[in-house]
Amino acid sequence: MVYYDKRGSDNTERTLQIAKDEALKRGIKYLVVASTRGDTGLQAAQMIQNTSIKLIVVGHSTGHREIGQQLMDSELKKQIENLGAVVCIGTDALTSFPTAMRAKNRFSEQNLIADTLRMFGSGVKVCVEIVAMASDANLLPVEDVIAVAGSSRGADTSVIIAANSSNQFFDIKVREILAKPRDF
Repeated sequence: MVYYDKRGSDNTERTLQIAKDEALKRGIKYLVVASTRGDTGLQAAQMIQNTSIKLIVVGHSTGHREIGQQLMDSELKKQIENLGAVVCIGTDALTSFPTAMRAKNRFSEQNLIADTLRMFGSGVKVCVEIVAMASDANLLPVEDVIAVAGSSRGADTSVIIAANSSNQFFDIKVREILAKPRDF
């Protein structure tokens, strides 16, 4: 496992390289990468060219910050897709999973799960979330994948995770943390 002294975009290239190398070494077929504006997604798509890895770049839903506004740059999205990756724009799973919480605990405090995952770092929380989102969009099988996310801009966290959809949220398992910042 790699620990970074600081969080943020300075770790993006190394984090993506770790994810790519581990996917190839372990035979993991899917890489799921969080990308708000598209920069990290494009970097991942360029890095995994000419490999067998299937890339899913996950962005926020339209209106996430401002009504009617899509945060992912349309030109970057087009470039990512032209490199063979799939872009998944959807609702953040940890803001819309009250059904799973009610089924498990008879209440729907989404923040309880999100804040618990943040105890391991913001990037770990986002990794779980984007895997659920991609699974909800029928882009991932129920198997181990590698997820990459960040604590702010860029990528500084990578995990091996057992994928599942948000309605099976508690069946999602973080198998191994490959990289993360110490300071989150």
